[in-house]
Amino acid sequence: MSIRVERDKESGVAVVTLDRPAKHNAITLAMARELGSVWRGFRYEDEVRAIVVTGSGGRAFCTGIDREAAQDVPQPSSPYTIDDPLLAIGPKANDLWKPVIAAVEGMACGGAFYLIGEAEFVVAGEDATFFDPHTTYGMVSAFETVHMAQRMPYGEIARMALMGSAERISARRAYETGLVSELTPAGGALDAAVRAATVIAGHPTEAVQGTVRALWSVTEASRTPALAHAPHLVSLGNLPADRQAELFGRRGPAFRTR
Repeated sequence: MSIRVERDKESGVAVVTLDRPAKHNAITLAMARELGSVWRGFRYEDEVRAIVVTGSGGRAFCTGIDREAAQDVPQPSSPYTIDDPLLAIGPKANDLWKPVIAAVEGMACGGAFYLIGEAEFVVAGEDATFFDPHTTYGMVSAFETVHMAQRMPYGEIARMALMGSAERISARRAYETGLVSELTPAGGALDAAVRAATVIAGHPTEAVQGTVRALWSVTEASRTPALAHAPHLVSLGNLPADRQAELFGRRGPAFRTR
């Protein structure tokens, strides 16, 4: 497996690392299943009171689902259903209400927003970049935009999703628009996230988890029905797999970072 979990019993902090740096920490089907298992397992580990999720290697936090893995997921013919292996890779999807902090270095794109969207807040190194390439390759960005619409102003998430791979949001811009709560020098995101998690883990856990649950109740009224629409939009709007593959094979447009 390519998920690494480290626990510090003294601080009460666990670090979950996507450990596939040669592939920019892209998520395989096995990794998706393991992530779900890790989050569910934390519900029973009282000694773990706060969690940091990050990616190894420094070049990327995560670039979403592994392209080869995606080809192995059969899809139903109905436009009202879709099998998305990333739906349950986040902590909230697995009924975990312990606080989770995302530590981002390098690229975070596409399916990475399933994880970032279910974290309490994001700490990023100054070299981090955020982008969503779906539309460039004939794919609807639905689940990702729903997650990120809870964190970014409408115009910012709309621009990121619609510009596709042509534009990347810098860590500085992400900080200015509220996606990122703390900027660090490159390579410093994990340490900063662990420091914050250690502070949180030192507070009474019942109060912390209750606060997390209260915060999430604010967004659920809009988030849940929006996610319910997402499968239909993806089924109806995505190009056929062969056309997507053709677009993936082309050299994409030059991107700029803002």
